[in-house]
Amino acid sequence: MCYGGERLPSREDFSFTTPTVPEPPPVNDTVVLIDGIFNRLAETEARLERARAREAELIRRLEEMRRLVSVMEILETYLKRRYGEHQDQLYRLYSQVAAV
Repeated sequence: MCYGGERLPSREDFSFTTPTVPEPPPVNDTVVLIDGIFNRLAETEARLERARAREAELIRRLEEMRRLVSVMEILETYLKRRYGEHQDQLYRLYSQVAAV
């Protein structure tokens, strides 16, 4: 093989990189990293606690609304029945007047 006027490639011409194991961070950096993780965990737990409190409040309000709807349905049934009774009374009164 002929490379002409060029030189033969040397070992330095190829970039062989050996896999390197990353050095562990210095102790101070590790402590800071761990502190940051614990702070984020504490914030997450606080948010979770607030979300649970909000959920409990919403559940309480939902149950209150369900009771209100139940009472309204009872009132609606009662009023419909009373309205029907009044209509029947009026129909009987007008029927008696018309018969006379």
